[in-house]
Amino acid sequence: MPVLASSAPIEGIEVAVYSIPTDGPESDGTLSWDATTLVLAQVAAGARTGIGYTYADSATAVLIRDKLAPLLLGRDALATNARWQDMLRAIRNLGRPGICSMAISSVDAALWDLKGKLLGQSLAVLLGAARPSIAVYGSGGFTSYTPGQLQEQLQEWIDSGISRVKMKIGRDPASDPERVRAARQAIGSHNELFVDANGAYSRKQALAIAETLADCGVAWFEEPVSSDDLDGLRLLRDRAPPGMAISAGEYGYDLPYFLRMLQAQAIDVLQIDASRCGGITGFLGAAALCDAFGLPLSSHCAPMLHLSLCCAALRAVHLEYFHDHARIEQMLFDGAVMPREGQLAPDASRPGLGIDFKERDAQCYRI
Repeated sequence: MPVLASSAPIEGIEVAVYSIPTDGPESDGTLSWDATTLVLAQVAAGARTGIGYTYADSATAVLIRDKLAPLLLGRDALATNARWQDMLRAIRNLGRPGICSMAISSVDAALWDLKGKLLGQSLAVLLGAARPSIAVYGSGGFTSYTPGQLQEQLQEWIDSGISRVKMKIGRDPASDPERVRAARQAIGSHNELFVDANGAYSRKQALAIAETLADCGVAWFEEPVSSDDLDGLRLLRDRAPPGMAISAGEYGYDLPYFLRMLQAQAIDVLQIDASRCGGITGFLGAAALCDAFGLPLSSHCAPMLHLSLCCAALRAVHLEYFHDHARIEQMLFDGAVMPREGQLAPDASRPGLGIDFKERDAQCYRI
C-alpha cells in the first residue's frame, strides 16, 4: 500500500558503480569505447527505496557519497524541488556542468522514483501523462561497424517495427556517403534515417555532406558541428536541405545552456538527457522551455529513465532507443520494457520509474 504521509524523511542513500563491457568495439565521430559505466543511486524513506542512475565516470559516485548524501539525510524525500535546490547549493563552488550535474541527476531520479513508490503511482501518471506511449528510434550504427554489421543492426530494428533508425558518421568523412547509402539500402525507402556526427565536422564539411545526406533521404542531422558552436548550428539549420532537422542538446547540464541554444535558433529539435541535466526536475524545466519556444524535443539515451518523461512532456516527439543503454537496462533492470510496433509504453501498474535493479545479476560488473 502507498504511504500517504505528508512527509518522508530520507533514511539512507547508497551509491554503486558498474562497468559493463560493450558487445563489440564501438566508436562515433569523436570517441571510441569498449565499456559503459553505470552509476546507481538508491534513496530510502518510508520503507521504500527509489533508484536513479546516470551513465558517467565513477567519480560521480564519490561526489554523491561524500557531498550529496550527508546533506540530504533526514530531509523530506517528497519535497523534490527543495531537495534539488539543496543539491545545487551544495555544488556551487564545484561547477555545475559535468560530473556535478550527473550526480544530481542520479539522486534526483531516485527521489522521483521513491516519490512514485511512496504514493503508489507510476511516474507517467504522477507527472500527468500527455500520451500512453512514445515513438522510439533505434540508435547505434557505430563507425566501428563494417557495412554489413551496420545494415544488419538497422534492418533488425526495422523488422521489429521501429520505423526510425540512427547511425554514426564523422569518423572518416570520405567513407560517410557510402555508409549512409548502405544504410538506406538496408532500411528501404519508406523508413526514416537519422545520422549523428557527434560534432566531428567543420561548418563547411557539414554543409557539403548535408547535400549527400539529402540524396539518401536523411531526415535528422545531429550535432553536425560542435554543440558549443551555436552560430555553426544556426548556419546548418538555415542552409540544410528541406526536410532535414538539425538537432543537439545532449550536453546540456543546466537550463541556461538550453535557453542559449533556443534563443540562438540553432536547432529544429532539442535533445534533453535527464541523466545529465539534473534528473527528472531538470528535464521538466528544459521541456518547459520547449513549450515556451514552440520547439519539439527528443530524449537522449537511457530509455527507461526517459520513458515516463517523454509520455508526459507535451512536445516530445520520440525517444532514443540507444543500443548500449537499452541492452544494459534489459540486463540489469526488472521491468524494463521493449518497443512494440515502434512504441514504448510504461507499465502503469509499476510505481515510480517502473523498474527495479537486479543487484545479483549486476554484481559481476561492480567496481
